[in-house]
Amino acid sequence: MTFANRLLAGAVIGTMMIASTPLMAQGAAQTVALTKIDPSTLATGYRASKVVGATVVNETNETVGTIDDLIITTDGNVPYAVISVGGFLGMGTKYVVVSSASLVVQDKNMLLRGATKETMQSLPDYKYAK
Repeated sequence: MTFANRLLAGAVIGTMMIASTPLMAQGAAQTVALTKIDPSTLATGYRASKVVGATVVNETNETVGTIDDLIITTDGNVPYAVISVGGFLGMGTKYVVVSSASLVVQDKNMLLRGATKETMQSLPDYKYAK
């Protein structure tokens, strides 16, 4: 048997050994928790893309801010709305946070009962993490 034939036979045997070895999965097994949701309940909700940018008004229809973002905490509880208040053309804008449960949809605006420009300015500043 020549060297080339031995090399070819070794390659064939090596390939057969590798192919017959069972393959092991990499990493840990993962599970997904599925929850059945009634689609009709979602039909009454609002898409986040439509809520962000909405004007926030009080009972007298006075504009008190604009929804800048929605924050969902890691524990999955109540989402929060980041509202930009004050400022002009992005200068001097302050961000505050309110529970999204405190907002009520009214026409195309979000109603925040009891809010005024002064009460919104008195809320603690919210700073986005970098």
